[in-house]
Amino acid sequence: MSQCLARLWRYAMVLSHKRDVADDLVQSTCVRALERCAQVVDSAGTDRWLFSILHSIWVNELRAQHVRQGQGFVDVNELDTPADAFSFEDQRWHSQVMQRVNGLPEAQRNAVFLVYVEGFTYQEAAMTLSVPIGTIMSRLASARLTLAKNSGTSSRQGEKK
Repeated sequence: MSQCLARLWRYAMVLSHKRDVADDLVQSTCVRALERCAQVVDSAGTDRWLFSILHSIWVNELRAQHVRQGQGFVDVNELDTPADAFSFEDQRWHSQVMQRVNGLPEAQRNAVFLVYVEGFTYQEAAMTLSVPIGTIMSRLASARLTLAKNSGTSSRQGEKK
């Protein structure tokens, strides 16, 4: 269960970019899930159900606050990557990748996170975000193009000659 909470918190950080907001989102998700636990028929889909609840709470918060744009990006150093898990070069690469991903528009960033980090299928990501599967495919394609363009110029600058 703690692994599921960690994944939810990580997604909340992707959405909100703020630790305190991520904590509140996960807490609200857990409360709502407990209130509606009778809805769970297939325990295999519980993770996706929890991610959908979290996303729904986030969207409702945005609507309630009338905030549509201007969310700051999470500092790459705040993502709690264990320092001993990576070499210095791996940490540097991880930091660069996260900066590029955080530079994507929110819709693309969410799709990238759910599919490539959490391992959701396109269909599961579409259901979680309440969008058609074609939208997920389009967002991922656009994100890949943007990341590929950005990595081509940035990686050349960092190469040793």
